[in-house]
Amino acid sequence: MAIMRINVGPIHPGTHGVLRLVVDVDGDTIKSVEPHIGFLHRGVEKLMETRMYMQNPSYTEKLDYIAPLSWDDLYVNSVEKALGIPVKEPAQYARVILLEFQRIASHLLWLGTMVNDVGQLFTAFMWCFRDRAKVLKLLEDVSGGRMFYVNLRLGGFNKNMPEDFKERCLALADYLEDKISVYPDVLDSSSVFMERTKDVGVLSKPDAIAYGVSGPVLRASGVEEDARKSHPYYVYGKLDFKVPTYQRGDAYDRYRVRYEEMLESIKIIRQAVEMMPEGDTKGMPIRLIGPAAKPDTVLMQEELPRGEGIIYMIPDKQRPYRISLRSPAFANLSVLPKISEGYRFADLFSIVGSLDVVLAEIDR
Repeated sequence: MAIMRINVGPIHPGTHGVLRLVVDVDGDTIKSVEPHIGFLHRGVEKLMETRMYMQNPSYTEKLDYIAPLSWDDLYVNSVEKALGIPVKEPAQYARVILLEFQRIASHLLWLGTMVNDVGQLFTAFMWCFRDRAKVLKLLEDVSGGRMFYVNLRLGGFNKNMPEDFKERCLALADYLEDKISVYPDVLDSSSVFMERTKDVGVLSKPDAIAYGVSGPVLRASGVEEDARKSHPYYVYGKLDFKVPTYQRGDAYDRYRVRYEEMLESIKIIRQAVEMMPEGDTKGMPIRLIGPAAKPDTVLMQEELPRGEGIIYMIPDKQRPYRISLRSPAFANLSVLPKISEGYRFADLFSIVGSLDVVLAEIDR
């Protein structure tokens, strides 16, 4: 049978945005997949080098519009390290709490769209968005923004946490645990979901390491690596939580890792709330900042919802002299040709969905 070439995207919803895939098929069997990016490029890193330090969070939040607080925190944390500015202890706990809520919100959106990608379980789609809306409401009340927050300041936040912050966080954690715990009852009993994820898009442990993937994609292939454990920041080193890890490396295991990560995030939130001391969480107001502290270069890494994000920066007096961002989604997308070959064309959308790519951080 002759090889046929199919263009998928860049506007197809199954490709999660502005991603074009050039797919060669023999019948309905995938022979090769070539991802094409470049439809969204904004030159973010070069723009950041022309702005003062605290003018840049509005750029970093747009890198991952599904979890904007994560890149925002990584950047502000890097600037704090460059300038030698300590983060107030109550603000460290508050950041951990909000980052974990952001991780849950990101995984909920992923799961809701994933079940939509495989063409089934609209009930689960609605559940995920219902529960995510509760998290977004908390983040909105804390920051003032529903989608983009820009509420981090050097040393803390733009304002103190609400008086009932701890009570609301614990109540929301209880709500989420109750709702999320029933998800597998529905998903694992769906023949469509299981057939379209089990043994589909298998990424072996050696290939996962060789391609430099991270986050749930790496952990689903048997590598127990999490920057919150291996390079603790804020108060993560004081908290007790597991790193969910599976061995098969297929789309189903990537789902299971993200599902269990949400439950672990709830554990982290409860611990952080109980340990969070009373006190001010306000950081420095946005203003001109003095000369950088001693480090000539800054390398900062955090565990974002999609994997390990890294910022390399050469600090200057008022702005980054040079800055480079390492996107976990970019490395994760790079395995797509490897894990798609030999599967059916219909499986391509399950595989792309299971990688949880966000094109704005891939195609910066």
